[in-house]
Amino acid sequence: MRTSVPMSTASIEEGVDELLARMTLEEKVGLMFHAPIFMNPDETLLDDTEERIAGRHLNHFNIYSAPGPRQHAEWHNRLQDLAKTTRLGIPVTISSDPRHGFAENVAAAWSSTGFSQWPEPIGFGALGDVDTVREFGDIARREYRAVGIHVALHPMADLATEPRWARIMHTFGEDGELAARLVAAYIRGFQGDELGPQSVACMTKHFPGGGPQLDGEDPHFAYGKDQVYPGGMFDYHMRVFEAAFAAGTAQIMPYYGRPVGTPLEEVGFGFNRDVVTGLLRERYGFDGVVCTDWGLVTDAPLPDGSVFAAKCWGVEELGVEERLVKIVEAGCDQLGGEELPEVLAELVRAGRIAEERIDASARRVLRDKFRLGLFDDPYVDPDDAEHTCGSPPFRAAGDRAQRRSAVVISNDGVLPLREGVRVYADGLAFEGAAESPDEADVAIVRRNAPFEPRTNGMIESLFHAGDLDFKEPELSALLELARTVPTVLVLHLERPSVIPELVEACAAVVAVFSASDDAVLDVLFGRTKPEGRLPFELPSSMDAVRAQLPDVPGDSPDPLFRFGHGLDI
Repeated sequence: MRTSVPMSTASIEEGVDELLARMTLEEKVGLMFHAPIFMNPDETLLDDTEERIAGRHLNHFNIYSAPGPRQHAEWHNRLQDLAKTTRLGIPVTISSDPRHGFAENVAAAWSSTGFSQWPEPIGFGALGDVDTVREFGDIARREYRAVGIHVALHPMADLATEPRWARIMHTFGEDGELAARLVAAYIRGFQGDELGPQSVACMTKHFPGGGPQLDGEDPHFAYGKDQVYPGGMFDYHMRVFEAAFAAGTAQIMPYYGRPVGTPLEEVGFGFNRDVVTGLLRERYGFDGVVCTDWGLVTDAPLPDGSVFAAKCWGVEELGVEERLVKIVEAGCDQLGGEELPEVLAELVRAGRIAEERIDASARRVLRDKFRLGLFDDPYVDPDDAEHTCGSPPFRAAGDRAQRRSAVVISNDGVLPLREGVRVYADGLAFEGAAESPDEADVAIVRRNAPFEPRTNGMIESLFHAGDLDFKEPELSALLELARTVPTVLVLHLERPSVIPELVEACAAVVAVFSASDDAVLDVLFGRTKPEGRLPFELPSSMDAVRAQLPDVPGDSPDPLFRFGHGLDI
């Protein structure tokens, strides 16, 4: 089906009906797998791509690392050429984790390659500006569509109520009302007022809220599988998703964790009928695509020789077929990171899953392909991709947001720094920096928020979890520097930090949330005005962190600084 104008709701449903009636079972189940995809170093298709698309009927892919915009767009068009040769010519849908920040984690985000660079979402939480978030969404939408990305595996509508959680950087902070406003603006920036041919569909995650992790550990790993609500705040975490529904989010992703101590079945959310059907479908009436988080069914080998184990919490004893049945019966439409179409088709033929249930998911998935205009024209223009992505206006907008989102936590009068001051720099580039603190008037030290390194495999090492305080010998070295020369400590606050000694010793402490060195220096020298306020509280000690409740915002005893703190300079 080809159209020259956006299709009406009625014509989309007619198109879905017509196509679904022509599909074989194998073609239908192929729609239900949202698999990873890679490209050759020369940006050509991998050897198995034709078999995956034409042979196994897969046509939803999550792109991992990618080259610059032109090469990305050319690769995407090759993929659509291949899809066009299949029996029904169903176009491929490409999704992506965030690509506009500085951090890179193969399980969560990619750093920008040719796109504009912005603060992480937690920086938007610090800025608290709905208009800036919508501007970001609109720019990211245009850059995504220019290279052929149609689905954003974001935003995260989770709340940062457990300060040790490794995923806080991609939340909008601990406050539910603020996060709700920003998530809604984010979705409207990516999707517009309704999903259409120029939109990027948002897969908002992680329903029903992935923040309240026991001891702050993450359910990518078995030791972090439990979500707990000792403060009785389950519904508080749902408020952000309610805002996402009101904004029209096209898709939803449940998290890996399992709820403990609630009336819900104690199994991972992607397996959980109480959550996906009971809460999402029935309570909230959501009829969009529900895609599981990645890798609930099978183990995946990693390049370092370790294994990314299936995250099947609460159903570990089930085999692959039983896990598939439970996910589908829970109400999920797609399986993230999996490729098991033959197994699912056999389950239908064996009568263990009704084909009508497969039809319901296929209908939702096809509907979004139509709404996104992929049946009209799935191709992109490599020239336009090169011109659009990272264009000067887009880069300037991202640069402004990096600077504006900075938070001045403390300042004894040293900020703003005067031009020409002698600077000793540690952790950032500064032209003409002094070679030692003794030769400087001021030291600028840039550090990431502290965490406990984990070394049990590649994926685990990328998740910054555990304690929030600086350990020895780094703490003593920082304090000694602050005693030697007035020191400005710049912290990348991907999570809250426990820094009472450093606040007392340093001449100033400034928080950033992904920012270039140039952005940091513009803030410190008063060339631009920082407007940020803390998007979460800073606890006073690790004992206070351990005493707080993981589902409750801002509840640690006697915090060093509360949510919303920030100084003007």
